Amino acid sequence: MTDFTPFPSPCYILEEDLLRKNLSLIKHVADAAGVEVILAFKSFAMWRSFPIFREYITHSTASSLYEARLALEEFGSKAHTYSPAYTEQEFTEIMRCSSHITFNSLSQFERFYPLVNTFEEKLSCGIRVNPEYSEVETDLYNPCAPGTRFGITADLLPATLPAGIEGFHCHCHCESSSYELERTLEHLEAKFAPWFAQIKWLNLGGGHLMTRKDYDVEHLIKLLLGLKERYPHLQLILEPGSAFTWQTGVLTSEVVDVVESRGIRTAILNVSFTCHMPDCLEMPYQPVVRGAKVGEEGPFVYRLGGNSCLSGDYMGSWSFDHELQIGERLVFEDMIHYTMVKTNMFNGIHHPAIGLWSSDGKATIFKEFVYEDYRNRMS
Repeated sequence: MTDFTPFPSPCYILEEDLLRKNLSLIKHVADAAGVEVILAFKSFAMWRSFPIFREYITHSTASSLYEARLALEEFGSKAHTYSPAYTEQEFTEIMRCSSHITFNSLSQFERFYPLVNTFEEKLSCGIRVNPEYSEVETDLYNPCAPGTRFGITADLLPATLPAGIEGFHCHCHCESSSYELERTLEHLEAKFAPWFAQIKWLNLGGGHLMTRKDYDVEHLIKLLLGLKERYPHLQLILEPGSAFTWQTGVLTSEVVDVVESRGIRTAILNVSFTCHMPDCLEMPYQPVVRGAKVGEEGPFVYRLGGNSCLSGDYMGSWSFDHELQIGERLVFEDMIHYTMVKTNMFNGIHHPAIGLWSSDGKATIFKEFVYEDYRNRMS
């Protein structure tokens, strides 16, 4: 059982044993299916934990220059980089930090490939394709929604790909199952298989939540083996984000006040949904709180409110088996993926610390934020 008392409040706490469990499963999928699974920094970029990751995987994926630099300098290998749009000011440095570069449009490829072609090191270039199919219901997270700015549809590709395009990148999922992938592959192959003989690799993007308890891992492996059997020359790549750190850590918080209005009691915390758990408001979804039940059926019901001045910085309701006390710690479950990477310092609110509960039962605090961190961001 993790001991939260050595950590400051608030704090993001990654649990090493849970992380290694996920990494072991992901490595099993990669080995059994003969594919490469790489870490997407857009979901998780806690670089002090990268030595653990490197025991199981060798590469990562970046969506910006800073992420590409993190891959090279902290993960220890060059990134598979994709961005909706590259700029001249950053592209040379992106090439230095990347092994693969995926372009969002043919115009971007035509604009920057001459630089790739004259670069001192070999780079493998690809193009993002849009199969016009996705089962993601929330448009904010649906990369194939009508009018999307992501990728090229099959009708816009020439019969012969431009020289230098060695791969396709396709991203259609968000916390999805292997059965959604199966249906996506049907659409992807129906639209883009005529070009597969011209490419060397196929990146199936992220959103494959293979570490979720109800995920059919063996079905995923079967799908990937079938795809490899149909196109044995293709290197298959998956770049999930959430799957790596799914249910591997928490955000601890503290009750600082309890207020009541029109019969609604709100426990105000020393964390903020808009600053520290923005996906809760964007998706939206109501996170699990340890020791509480979602909903209003219980003896002690509270809405949980953040400590920013945004009126909508709250979620509700949870029922507890006791009256909440000022100073009591509340633990938000599964708050490592897509949380730390999205945090902000709106209102100058105190930022949660970052820590690790290691396999040997040791608490390590990697970072505590101070006023200067806020001040430097505002300069």
